[in-house]
Amino acid sequence: MERFDQLASGLEASFSAGVADPWTDDEFSSAAMKVFRYQFEHNSTYRRFCEGRDRGPDSVQDWVDVPAVPTRAFRHLDLVCGDPSQAEAVFRTSGTTGDGGPRGRHLVPRLSLYDASLLPAFKAYLLPDLDRINFVSLIPPPTALPDSSLSHMVGAAAQRYATEATWAVDGSGAIDAQALGNAIAAARASHAPVLLLGTAFAFVHALETPAATLGPLPDGSRIMETGGFKGRARELPRDELYARLAAATGVSAARIVNEYGMTELQSQLYEPVLAGEPFGCGHVPPPWLRVRALDPTTLEGQPEGESGILSFFDLANAGSVAHVLTEDLGAVSEGRVFLAGRAADAEPRGCSRAMDDLMTAAGFR
Repeated sequence: MERFDQLASGLEASFSAGVADPWTDDEFSSAAMKVFRYQFEHNSTYRRFCEGRDRGPDSVQDWVDVPAVPTRAFRHLDLVCGDPSQAEAVFRTSGTTGDGGPRGRHLVPRLSLYDASLLPAFKAYLLPDLDRINFVSLIPPPTALPDSSLSHMVGAAAQRYATEATWAVDGSGAIDAQALGNAIAAARASHAPVLLLGTAFAFVHALETPAATLGPLPDGSRIMETGGFKGRARELPRDELYARLAAATGVSAARIVNEYGMTELQSQLYEPVLAGEPFGCGHVPPPWLRVRALDPTTLEGQPEGESGILSFFDLANAGSVAHVLTEDLGAVSEGRVFLAGRAADAEPRGCSRAMDDLMTAAGFR
């Protein structure tokens, strides 16, 4: 573990510089090659997968050529470097895909690396003007859902940036209407701004639960909304959800920040609307995360601005696998990600082939 500790400590120091200054291609590629070499040497299943594609640290010169692992693989394999039993956390996907399959598992050997990645972006895009703020969360606390990466993210951010935190949803997703109402009333009485956090589904539930009325929030408040509709019966178009949230809380739709993340990644992306940019301006990855749109069949890179399935190379995933192939659709333009939903119905052909190769490498075929 000494080598991983050295690698992770170096990455944490780099992340601490924040998200304002972009990394050059050479800086990112150098770090990516170090991470790839470590994962090739210490993640046996991933190494066999790479070898099956004739890719290794001595033959790959650029991160775009590092084999990417489909997110579906996290449902079946413990893709971690080293001993799985030594992981500091095991985060699981929500299990709301509706296909009856197993939930994905992301084993995290070092939570401090996760936190070093999440905190600078959280501060830059949600609290650019404040050091601390009152949190009111419609995301369960990490004590209630210790296997939720989203709960961990909000808990870590609350420890660093919350004046005080109210957790108004329990581990089952039930809203504590009294806690929510008391927190909003206290904020109005003190004129202290609030950061209201929740998934899209939680906000719909709060808006449609009479006892859990979302009342007006003080000036300077803002909202973080993260996706979470998939597999749910009740959905709202995003612009309609934001309009209803604005009407209920008095927080302008221009101060509702969309966060994009997933269990299989340790970094998050945000829309920079608090910097005055418009709704739909694209999600900005932190400097240690690169994103590409790929042809769904060939997995070749798409031209700038053209839609494809998204792959992410996340240096914060140093302890598992850094290059992750999703089933999310979107385009990448000038480094920003423009989401377009999920691939409909069947798994994209390129993802399917990659998944077959990975299961073979793991000895299942």
